[in-house]
Amino acid sequence: MGMSGGNKGSLNSEINVTPMVDVMLVLLVIFMITATTMANSAVDLDLPETNAPTQDDPAGRLTLSISKSSQLFLGTTSVSWVELEEKLRANERVKKEKELYIEADKDLPYAVVVTAMAAAQNAGVVKLQMRTDPAANLDYGALDEAAAAGGEPGAAGKPAQN
Repeated sequence: MGMSGGNKGSLNSEINVTPMVDVMLVLLVIFMITATTMANSAVDLDLPETNAPTQDDPAGRLTLSISKSSQLFLGTTSVSWVELEEKLRANERVKKEKELYIEADKDLPYAVVVTAMAAAQNAGVVKLQMRTDPAANLDYGALDEAAAAGGEPGAAGKPAQN
């Protein structure tokens, strides 16, 4: 390995860096994969699906996330409902851009999302944008059937409850 076979008694004192480069490349690939999955899983949300055209990725934009249990996250920082308006009012990005993205779990009651929107507007946010998951095959017919059945969007075909 570290010896040459040409001259009898002479040693090659150079370091073989090939194994070190291989290990570094493997570590780089592992880091790249874990970094992207960590960045995408800050808050576990199931966003509503829409047929709306996709907009630019809000990466780097201030986002308020509301989890299924009504827990708030401003970016990746947990925020209580009591301090939400104060935190938004003190936020430099809100002062400068007056813009906020809201992403809320699709199973949340409407009143919870509207309450967060009202707090944002009271804090000086002028432009609110709702984040959704794009769905190429959203079935409007199933929504009409559910409305006719008087139930949830998955209740089509079930008898209406009186």
